[in-house]
Amino acid sequence: MPLQIVRNDITRMKVDAIVNAANTSLLGGGGVDGCIHRAAGPGLLAECRTLGGCRTGDAKITGGYALPCRYVIHTVGPVWRGGTHGERELLASCYRTSLELAAAHNCETVAFPLISSGVYGYPKVQALQVAVDTIRDFLADREMTVYMVLFDRDSTTIGQQLFTDLRSYIDDRYEDVYATSYAEHTRHLQALLEDMAQAAPSIDAPPCAAMSASLEEALDGLDESFSQMLLRKIDEKGMTDVQCYKKANISRKLFSKIRSHKLYRPSKATALAFAIALELSLQETRELLMKAGFALSRSSKADIIVEYFIEHGNYDIFAINEALFAFDQNLLGG
Repeated sequence: MPLQIVRNDITRMKVDAIVNAANTSLLGGGGVDGCIHRAAGPGLLAECRTLGGCRTGDAKITGGYALPCRYVIHTVGPVWRGGTHGERELLASCYRTSLELAAAHNCETVAFPLISSGVYGYPKVQALQVAVDTIRDFLADREMTVYMVLFDRDSTTIGQQLFTDLRSYIDDRYEDVYATSYAEHTRHLQALLEDMAQAAPSIDAPPCAAMSASLEEALDGLDESFSQMLLRKIDEKGMTDVQCYKKANISRKLFSKIRSHKLYRPSKATALAFAIALELSLQETRELLMKAGFALSRSSKADIIVEYFIEHGNYDIFAINEALFAFDQNLLGG
């Protein structure tokens, strides 16, 4: 997927470029900055000394040295001063100029930390929103994979109220799945096996030509596939292919596979991503999932979270992925 939120140490990301949340001197510091300099080795500091520092909101690029990336892009985020001193514009500029540098150096994969959210004091919820908005705008007409690298799934990244609402929504729907005892499940399974055994034909029974013909007829009458339904829905919504796969956080390469293969079977995360992009109702989402062989399940926290957003009319896939990340669930996309 073009934009991913991951839990990792940014110094271990095997990408074309990682972004360093630096200070104006570019000579190293604490937090992410210090970690990157230590992992890269002395060569990085030596090159940084030749750059003459960096202004807040701007970015400069160096080699990766001992890091598993080709480049390090150094950007200086704003110090939070209440939000009335141009902090949002400066933070957005950090992401935008870093991405432009990456594109100019033919980078296909870039990893960002959450800039300014540490000692610079930028509120995490707002910092993540600026990051997502700026990266999404940049990717609207470009092909690049961008990672937002967070150290933990801190609930504050989605806002305490949303986290509380989601937790309550999940609890109301998730707990009933386990109300049935293990013994009841066992009895149900045993009864099912007995029914199957009684219904099974004798080993000596001859092949049934009528059954074979009936099966062939059934296969000839297959309903529309996932790909066919998806393309039909895109047309019905008046969207272009590009608008749809961008909104679904799906790569052009994956969408091309789906379009060119009538019987392509996507992952559940991909199918749900398209349901969100098309702004389908819950019933329509279930129908699209069924075409791919899936269903919404009350035993899946991820499914319940997606259901929550659909019921509340929020089809922002990045907001949904932030929530999934906060609850330690797999993200939507390709």
